[in-house]
Amino acid sequence: MRTRFVLALGTLVAASVVPAATAVARPVEKGQFHDVFTSEVYDCDGTPAQDSVDVRGSFVFNQRGSSPFPYFRDSVHGSVVTTNLDTGGTYTNVFTANSRDHTITDNGDGTITITVYASGGSRYYDADGDFVRKDPGQTRFAFDIDFMGTPGDPSDDVDVPGSFRIVRSSTGNSDFSDSDFCADLVAFTS
Repeated sequence: MRTRFVLALGTLVAASVVPAATAVARPVEKGQFHDVFTSEVYDCDGTPAQDSVDVRGSFVFNQRGSSPFPYFRDSVHGSVVTTNLDTGGTYTNVFTANSRDHTITDNGDGTITITVYASGGSRYYDADGDFVRKDPGQTRFAFDIDFMGTPGDPSDDVDVPGSFRIVRSSTGNSDFSDSDFCADLVAFTS
């Protein structure tokens, strides 16, 4: 379960419109989470940096119709504050993302292919708190899961290494097309 959440979150700030649950939908697992952590210091193209992350969200695995495989959806929001340790200035990403399994295909070999719709957006602020960049949009990606012979139990699912792929690139009007995060970190925190 955690692996699927990380895939959804790591892909972008992502997700999509969640349809209303049908009368036959049964939650297999659902919950809320709140994670706060600080990364190790890292090198961002020659600039020492550190991230402070605060993310909240909710998730649900639902049975749909006759499918033996539960469908996943999540909604997350939060912030990542990246500190330029040379200057003490911060570059802040405030984001929201929603994702949902769109299709689950049984590959017949003990694996399934999950296609996810993910949409959301990020707003970036410089060291003075001024809005400087945006990254909205929807993306679609897919990955394979070995369901370990238990299609209705996502707790033992394992990602198939190297199976992640972008099905459709972001549709948003991103300010990041021609920019570099580390260069931005220096520019917006000096």
